[in-house]
Amino acid sequence: MNSLSNLPAVLVLEDGRIFRGRSYGAVGTTLGEAVFTTGMTGYQETLTDPSYAHQIVVQTFPHVGNTGVNSEDPESKRMWPSGYVVRDAARRPSNWRSERTLDEDLVGYGIVGIRNVDTRALTRHLRDAGAMKSGIFSGEEANRSEAELVALVKAQPAMAGRNISAEVSVDKAYTVEPAEHGYTGEPLHTVAAVDLGMKSMTPRRLAERGLRVHVLPHDATLEDIKATGATGVFFSNGPGDPATATRQVELVRSVLDAGMPYFGICFGNQILGRALGFDTYKLRFGHRGINQPVMDKSTGRVEITSQNHGFAVDAPLEGAVTAPVARFGQVEVSHFSLNDRVVEGLSCLDIPAFSVQYHPEAASGPHDAAYLFDRFVSAMNSAADKDSK
Repeated sequence: MNSLSNLPAVLVLEDGRIFRGRSYGAVGTTLGEAVFTTGMTGYQETLTDPSYAHQIVVQTFPHVGNTGVNSEDPESKRMWPSGYVVRDAARRPSNWRSERTLDEDLVGYGIVGIRNVDTRALTRHLRDAGAMKSGIFSGEEANRSEAELVALVKAQPAMAGRNISAEVSVDKAYTVEPAEHGYTGEPLHTVAAVDLGMKSMTPRRLAERGLRVHVLPHDATLEDIKATGATGVFFSNGPGDPATATRQVELVRSVLDAGMPYFGICFGNQILGRALGFDTYKLRFGHRGINQPVMDKSTGRVEITSQNHGFAVDAPLEGAVTAPVARFGQVEVSHFSLNDRVVEGLSCLDIPAFSVQYHPEAASGPHDAAYLFDRFVSAMNSAADKDSK
């Protein structure tokens, strides 16, 4: 049986709330924004999602690590959270795909964690008080005075106002070919995908539909996009405050002015919203999990979606309105959350642009929203037909 560390550990919140437990993963000190995710499965995909950068992730499901980790499921090349909080950590994984324990990977990537925490009480506290600054201190660090630890937690920068995309984006462009993912025949279109913290499954889902995907760094320009020969533009998920993404907002405006089809997810939805002139705001505790219900207003269909976001677009839910940046014409909210009526999608009626706040690539999570990739292909088909006339 694999042994877990028995060193003391403490989770400290900026409001002075203290949760004690035992060390899990790397030993030491870490700081970040405490957030909770409600997924019962998919912890490996969660930990390798770049959108969790600078956050301390709390798993609401009590048993974590039961199926170990493998080399097939990661959504990026490393684990991204600042810290990890669980109730019961598996001592020995049991799954035919398991290659090693979760604890081993947490240690390997330097993720400081804590186990034996009452995550139910912690989640209720974060739900009521909101996501907040926090820190995990383990080993000798856990013996420091509570006043000293709270002061360290409070001194860290808040998530609001932070631009993190540069930290999680690729440094160099690369290409994903349709043939690499089971598509036979010539590519249908070429897509420029701007990586703001993209998960690996996303370009794969595009390539499966016959799209050649050029993944570009966060600081890509319109000239970089045009140099790929792209007939459509995709903006990915990512961490941080969209109000700081001035460069990306201006790029999307240039894309829309050029008449290129646009599809954005998660952070890409917030970027489109700001490009159209809407504001964004920070949610109290965000949407994180693989069971988030969303209403598609055009069909009345309810989708169960995978989400990970702490910011949202401030736009009217009812009816079409003229975008605050009026040259982009009419826009409407296409999807909204059935939990709290937060905007979950935007659709432009006069230009070929749309976005959703959730993750249609479903890694991990349900496949209810996979049709959105097909909608993007249709938008590029329509644009190509229009150009040929």
